[in-house]
Amino acid sequence: MESVAELEDRLSTPRTALVDDLRKIDGDLLVLGAGGKLGPSLVRLAVRAAEAAGGGRRVIAVSRFGGGDLADDLRAAGATTIVADIADDTALRALPDAPNVVFLVGAKFGTSGREAATWYTNTFLPGRVMQRFRGSRIVALSTGNVYPLAPVTAAAPAEETPPEPVGEYAMSCLGRERILEYSAVTSGTPTALIRLNYAVEMRYGVLVDLARSLLAGEPIDLTMGHVNVVWQGYANEVVLRALLLADVPPTVLNVTGPEQVSIRQVATALAARLGVPARFTGQEAENALLSNAGRCHRLFGYPDVTLGELVDHTAAWVGSGRPLLDKPTGFQRRDGRF
Repeated sequence: MESVAELEDRLSTPRTALVDDLRKIDGDLLVLGAGGKLGPSLVRLAVRAAEAAGGGRRVIAVSRFGGGDLADDLRAAGATTIVADIADDTALRALPDAPNVVFLVGAKFGTSGREAATWYTNTFLPGRVMQRFRGSRIVALSTGNVYPLAPVTAAAPAEETPPEPVGEYAMSCLGRERILEYSAVTSGTPTALIRLNYAVEMRYGVLVDLARSLLAGEPIDLTMGHVNVVWQGYANEVVLRALLLADVPPTVLNVTGPEQVSIRQVATALAARLGVPARFTGQEAENALLSNAGRCHRLFGYPDVTLGELVDHTAAWVGSGRPLLDKPTGFQRRDGRF
């Protein structure tokens, strides 16, 4: 992957299983929050998979979009684009009905000091979306941050592990899940909740954060010594295929890679590929933010880009100065303050 065009093509190339699953789903697909980190590549993937599946279904991308050419780019890729702020009641009501909805809207970074706005976006707004699209099939993005920090020597939290969110961001995300669960049960709306951590591609993610720090000569903080990462193309595919898992009460699914990734080891590997020394500070804590995605892998198979390939591609991309999204993950935070 040596250019943005090549990366976008890889992210949006549908595998046969996704195309087959979309054939089982009737009607248009509405993607709310299509302008975020996952949204654009998910929309492009959905368009290509829908075209391959046939049936004439539309992929409708909704976002404020802001500046830039993203709305035009997604339209050129085959999506129907709608510029709208769904926090506005009139805009939300005006959206077209759709039997299939992917809800990607959420607030994380810059939430410290803006806690009230965070709860509004992550908890109140999802309830309004559920009211607007009651009866649709809904997949909503959540986060592995709802889990407690888990011992690195024990099994990572699975879907049945009781949530223990750390910090207001994670608390608001659990609030989102509870509102979605209540709304699904009371309205009979089939729903799936996707607990994702951490999606990566060559322009952002944990591996990019590490590579940038290494190139800048900064020491790598080892306190949050272990993480899970997953290729974003796989995460997007699972989100779309999870439409078939939507149920009442909601299905909960962890989505991440199969490995418990050592920050020390992966930073050392990146440094070797970048030709720079790896310097470290701190010591690995006995626990970390981790999750067990075994159920996801049994249902959908393993990610099609391995951890080793992600390290190679990230080092080549960042080391050659290719474009980045400049959106740090904050994976090092142990207090839940983002």
